[in-house]
Amino acid sequence: MKLNYYSLVLLPALLAAGCAMVEPAAPPVTKTGAMSGAGTDPAAPDAAPVAQTAPGSIPEIDQAQPPSAGLATAPPPENIWTRLRKGFRLEGAGQAQVRKAIKRYKRSPRDVEYVLQRGDPYIAYILDEVERRGYPTEIVLLPFVESSYDPFAYSHGRASGLWQFIPATGRIYGLKQDWWYDERRDVVASTTAALDFLGKLHRQFDGDWLLALAAYNSGSGTVSSAIRRNRKAGKPTDFWHLKLPKETRVYVPRLMAISAMVRDPDRYGIILPTLTTTPAFAEVDTGGQLDIGIAAELAGVETETLYRLNPGFNRWATHPDGPHRLLVPASSATVFSGNLANLPAENRLKWVRHKVTRGQTLSGIAQKYDTRVAVLRDANDLSGTTIRAGQHLLVPVAARDATHYAALKRNTAPRGKGSKTTYRVRNGDSLWNIAQQHSVSVRQVARWNRIGTNAVIRPGQKLVIWTKGSGGKNNEHVRSIRYTVRSGDSLYLISKKFNVSIAELRRWNKLDEDKYIQPGQQLTLYVDVTRSSSG
Repeated sequence: MKLNYYSLVLLPALLAAGCAMVEPAAPPVTKTGAMSGAGTDPAAPDAAPVAQTAPGSIPEIDQAQPPSAGLATAPPPENIWTRLRKGFRLEGAGQAQVRKAIKRYKRSPRDVEYVLQRGDPYIAYILDEVERRGYPTEIVLLPFVESSYDPFAYSHGRASGLWQFIPATGRIYGLKQDWWYDERRDVVASTTAALDFLGKLHRQFDGDWLLALAAYNSGSGTVSSAIRRNRKAGKPTDFWHLKLPKETRVYVPRLMAISAMVRDPDRYGIILPTLTTTPAFAEVDTGGQLDIGIAAELAGVETETLYRLNPGFNRWATHPDGPHRLLVPASSATVFSGNLANLPAENRLKWVRHKVTRGQTLSGIAQKYDTRVAVLRDANDLSGTTIRAGQHLLVPVAARDATHYAALKRNTAPRGKGSKTTYRVRNGDSLWNIAQQHSVSVRQVARWNRIGTNAVIRPGQKLVIWTKGSGGKNNEHVRSIRYTVRSGDSLYLISKKFNVSIAELRRWNKLDEDKYIQPGQQLTLYVDVTRSSSG
């Protein structure tokens, strides 16, 4: 098997900070991040189980021997922050907007440290990729602004992942999104796509990284139009002089602000966390579809470990059509590869042989086994949906009991259940005092409302709060988002867009059945990000 090693460390449940994205016609961008939901980029390019046996026992591995006395040993790896600083080269840290962003971050230094610590599974890998391309290493910190390093971050514009790709932009950059898998949340695939997109924008704007970053947020058409206006008026056309959307005007300064704080943490009162500097996960070619529970046993790790390393999975198995790769802890890669090579092909998945009874339909059978009609059709080579009593169907199902898929069960937990309250922000409020009033943490309030822990809140703004015993706290991949009704919207269209039910929309927003929704109306939705990509 081919092993490609990258740095990664496992963290507990990933929380969220928030971004919003634009539905563009070309690679668009996020409200606080990378392809946001604010509008359309007018300059878009052409888009462009049958019984199974237990896996073989894990072979013994020779333990590495310490170096002999007297032999030279390799120097310790360079501190990740020192290495990161060496590649900083964006200019403009003295601008007023950057100073303002720094002041904002300084108000909550522990939250800044927390988000940087949460980046530990990704920062070393992203730094490798950024250095390989010769990009400014400030870009490694872009997910801090985009998603707070949360691969499950999700916005009202349906932006998802570390780099906050909306569905359309993700497809343009080759990110698969379907019932099985959402590559927008895949650490490796989404990083490659984001860096490709940034590289394209960098070339488009004649090597100006600040303009490229601005376009990543608001769309290349928006930035190009602003440049044309300034040029016509005889004004400078650099980022700092352009009239851009408000989100974009703070987006680039926020990246430069966190970069300045990383450059000189003592000056700004933060303590940089100790992050891994050596490869800690391996990418292994699986050669085909594989049940995650079986994969965990082959690697000798918990199933939840694999879900954390591979956040793109929506189901209990890898995608039948690929990509056929899995990230595993580097220390388990050799064992996993050896055991996988010895695993009989018929034991990669579990299959149930279902006999069709009178009155059953393919959709009913799919619902019974928590699968889809398309999966049953593919597995049984059916050209349509017609089946007959007495016919036998093969149905792929999870190979292990539910306890082996605890992480995935949390992904698909009921949405918005528990004691939910809506709090209206008042003059003088902050996330801290609101959290204190409700005996929750700032991070929880931020996660439930898909905003950053340092987000600016305004009087009249509504925040969702889950009180003690609610389901919101534990449903770590169910995201609360605010959606603004647009002209032509209906509850049916919104429910289809976010893969929720009309009844849920009515219940969450206390909507009467005899009343219509209106453009500009704000709706609260609870979206399971692992279901949102089902196409």
